[in-house]
Amino acid sequence: MNVDLGNALETTPGLTEETLERLDDRVADAHDRIASGMADDEFGYAALNLPETTDPAAIREATDRFDRPEAVLTVGIGGSALGAATLANALESDVDAYFLDNVDPDAVASLLDDLPLDETVVNVVSKSGTTAETLANFLVVREAMAEAGVDWTERTLVTTGKEGNLRALADDHDLPALDVPDGVPGRFSALSTVGLAVPALQGHDIEAILAGGSDGMASLSGSLFETPAYAYGAATYALAERGALTNAVMPYAESLETFAEWFAQLWAESLGKDGLGQTPARALGATDQHSQLQLYRAGPPDKLVSLIRPTERAETAIPETDLDGLAYLGGSSLGDLLDAEFEATEASLAAADVPNLRIEIDRVDERSLGELLYAMEAACVLYGELASVSTFTQPAVEWGKKAARGLLGGGDFPEADAVADKRELRIDGS
Repeated sequence: MNVDLGNALETTPGLTEETLERLDDRVADAHDRIASGMADDEFGYAALNLPETTDPAAIREATDRFDRPEAVLTVGIGGSALGAATLANALESDVDAYFLDNVDPDAVASLLDDLPLDETVVNVVSKSGTTAETLANFLVVREAMAEAGVDWTERTLVTTGKEGNLRALADDHDLPALDVPDGVPGRFSALSTVGLAVPALQGHDIEAILAGGSDGMASLSGSLFETPAYAYGAATYALAERGALTNAVMPYAESLETFAEWFAQLWAESLGKDGLGQTPARALGATDQHSQLQLYRAGPPDKLVSLIRPTERAETAIPETDLDGLAYLGGSSLGDLLDAEFEATEASLAAADVPNLRIEIDRVDERSLGELLYAMEAACVLYGELASVSTFTQPAVEWGKKAARGLLGGGDFPEADAVADKRELRIDGS
């Protein structure tokens, strides 16, 4: 994996090589703090040890209790689903992966109507075992299985903490259960049991995913000029300090579209603290060149664009044609066209003085994905150190959880009382 910062130099906002050299001293100090946290398995920093501490054999033991399924249904939300979804949607498999990560009743009912429940493994993920959306969806799924004549206890895998409702359920029904690692926030758990059970059930090489993470781990050093992850984290931080408060993440591979969603949670929930942070936006190349690029190039100068591509991909030839104006396409490939679109977008942004960063991985496979996920997590941690924010907490998220739980009668929470204070200025079109 490599990161190219060239198109963020002398832009608006922008960096200089001298800026990066000065910042590198702070990167060295931040790296020392990160390394210390990793060595002591401190909360949050422990996530950067996952390539070494995750046991793929334990994951295989739990998932091998099921014959190869037709589908895997993960019931989880946020970090309990997005890491697994990133891997599942990026890698091809004849085992379809689905994710119940919302409680929209129409969407839940539609999915359950379409699933072959007798050939589906249900993967329930919640560290606390009390996540309202996850537990509610699981109860609905369990009832649907019972109504279909399927023994849910034969088709369910639990990934949870050492205590709680789901752990008790697993113990009572002898369900295969995986431990959510201690000290790892959900959004940093992609390279743990939380993210790897689904690719294991799909037949993917989870050892290679962890090996990619190890590649990223081995590259960490005290200099942004030697560490792609730190180069990205330091540059995004420095650009935010200069006014680039939106980071549009734009992969040029449809298989990486869910990665941009995973990144959005990682970046927003980790760094949006104390009036600071950088808003992640999601785009897909080349599709969003025909929409969002207009804003990024000609809108307010408060953005950076992160362009991501694999350097190797399968090729689909474009047939020769004698149609006027299209002959130039014949003899090339869709991959050639996508690469040309990528480089044209870079040049377009640079010509408009819009900072953009290039991230390249070798290919979309297990090892490269493991390295990419690890690198973005390390970049996020470095950014948090440089900005002096509490990267691993999420107090604003917890506030909303308490309010919702109080509204549903799950306890007495002052946050729920605030709902009654909502102001209204309603315009009714009826």
